[in-house]
Amino acid sequence: MAGSRSMSKAAFALGRRLFSSYPSVAGVQSALVPAQTSASFLKWTSPVPVKTQHLLTPTLAGPATQITTLPNGLRVATEEHAHAKTATVGVWIDAGSRFESDATAGTAHFLEHLIFKGTNKRSQAQLEVEVENMGGHLNAYTSREQTTYYARVTKENVGGAVDILSDILTGSKLDSAAVERERGVILREMEEVGKDGAETLFDHLHATSFQFSPLGRTILGSADNVRTITSGDLADYIATHYTAPRMVVCAAGAVDHESFVKLVSDKFSSLPTKPSHTAYELATSDPAIFTGSDVRFQDSDATEHSFVLAFQGLSWTDGDSTTLQVMQAMLGSWDARGGMGTAGGSQLSQFVASNKLCTNYMAFNTSYIDTGLFGVYAVTKDTDTLFDLAWATTQAFTKLIYDPNEDDVTRAKNQLKAQLLASSNADTTAACEDIGRQLLTYGRRLSRAEMCARIDAVDVEQVRKVAERLFHDQDPVVAAMGDVSELPDYNWLRRRTYWFAY
Repeated sequence: MAGSRSMSKAAFALGRRLFSSYPSVAGVQSALVPAQTSASFLKWTSPVPVKTQHLLTPTLAGPATQITTLPNGLRVATEEHAHAKTATVGVWIDAGSRFESDATAGTAHFLEHLIFKGTNKRSQAQLEVEVENMGGHLNAYTSREQTTYYARVTKENVGGAVDILSDILTGSKLDSAAVERERGVILREMEEVGKDGAETLFDHLHATSFQFSPLGRTILGSADNVRTITSGDLADYIATHYTAPRMVVCAAGAVDHESFVKLVSDKFSSLPTKPSHTAYELATSDPAIFTGSDVRFQDSDATEHSFVLAFQGLSWTDGDSTTLQVMQAMLGSWDARGGMGTAGGSQLSQFVASNKLCTNYMAFNTSYIDTGLFGVYAVTKDTDTLFDLAWATTQAFTKLIYDPNEDDVTRAKNQLKAQLLASSNADTTAACEDIGRQLLTYGRRLSRAEMCARIDAVDVEQVRKVAERLFHDQDPVVAAMGDVSELPDYNWLRRRTYWFAY
């Protein structure tokens, strides 16, 4: 026992000497790694991101993405995963609710529902049985700028998935009876979405941020439109937007590029090429106009109270978009139900958790063709914390302008790269979605090496510049629901976009 106590004292003394002389972040590796350790070990264990030639990094050498453009303008892309037994096959379309009019708002989402209700070759029942017999999974979703149809199947059924996707996209019956049946389904869906506080609040956020602009409309459209949309409206939408140049057919997993290109070429040959306008041209002709504004829905009986504080963000292709992703990670997120406690990564999460200011919050960064939204969404059950929560949020934004923390930047960059690598290795669906979305937004696939190089190039000064560009003395947008009587007014929040300098 005496020997044990003396050993503990010695260890404690050693620990005190180590931590009393603990180096700065930049010097961590030299202090904690023995001198005889190989250079290769040192290279990859520093907590500080090192600018390097990522193209030569084995860790980032992922499967190559092969792209072929067919004569009709349809792009075909594949990413073969070694040893994969399944594949995700999908069609990404550069069309969403943004490209509707006030009179037809909701058409893109309605079409997503109806397109599975039978084709000229298959009834709805035959379609469902065929997918079930494959052991596959067929799904779709609509966003403000894109629509996606995809299937996950085994290696042997890739051809069958391509056939089904081509059939529903080029030969859907759009039966009037099916349209009438689907109205009720969508109206019930709208009721369910209305009960989701986050979904509803973000719809209000878009409506007030982009007033009288296409992005301000909801994806589901209005209930009146859902009741009046006809099969002719759906057919017109397909003829106008479902053209070959605005589509990407992609696959990831157990797939051979040459064979897949031949399949797609055979099955999608009937796609129209006209009208030839692109999504970018449509967005340019009817641009999103950001308006700093405030919308609040007071409900004194509510048990949860939420708000969003946001600024105009950046488009997909803006040169500062990667920096904005780092800034999102710097602000972070926190959820009382997640077991994180007070040891969250970001300074905002630590402050919020330590003072029990909310049940959860998250920073978000949404990009579109020509604009974006960047902000923080927070929920609390205690109205008395709303003022302090708003103060903490505005303080975090403004600190990015005047005093971004280097350790915070480092943590955010490492976190982003870890998420990038984890998501790209997660499953074939995530990889397929990445390919389709990037080809529509960037016109090419960004490799993991390039993304990591972009992230590593972000530094404290770059964060400061982008924060000043987006937040300093800029009009924010506020959306709030619940008993938000204690939330500071718009002028107070507007003044917090800068600090006084003497």
